[in-house]
Amino acid sequence: MGEMIDVSTGNILDKLKASSSAEDIFELLGVGYDSKVMNVARLHILKQMGDYLACEDLADIPDSIVTARCKAVLERAYEDFVSASPLQRRVFKVLKNAVAPPKPANFVPFDALLK
Repeated sequence: MGEMIDVSTGNILDKLKASSSAEDIFELLGVGYDSKVMNVARLHILKQMGDYLACEDLADIPDSIVTARCKAVLERAYEDFVSASPLQRRVFKVLKNAVAPPKPANFVPFDALLK
C-alpha cells in the first residue's frame, strides 16, 4: 500500500488526486472494502465515484463537508458493485456500447394477427 496521507490538513480533493491506488482512496476516506470486490471492480468503482462527484457542487464548502460527501459517494459507488458486476453496471462507454438492446423473441406484428 502507498504512504498514509494526512487528511487533517489541506484540500481533500487534492489528496484524492494524489492517491496512487484505489485502496489509498478508500483508506483516505475511511471506507472499508472487500478485496474480492476491489480486485474485480476497482476502476469501475472509481469511475462511478467520479460520475457521482461530477453532480456535486463542492465549491466554497469547508473541507470537512467535502470529505464527508466524498466518503458518502465512494460508499455509494462501492455498494453499486457489491450488488452487481461491472458488466451489469456498465459505467465505461466501451461496456455500454458492447451490447445492443435485446430484441423481443418471436415478435408478431398486431396486423398479422388480424389476417
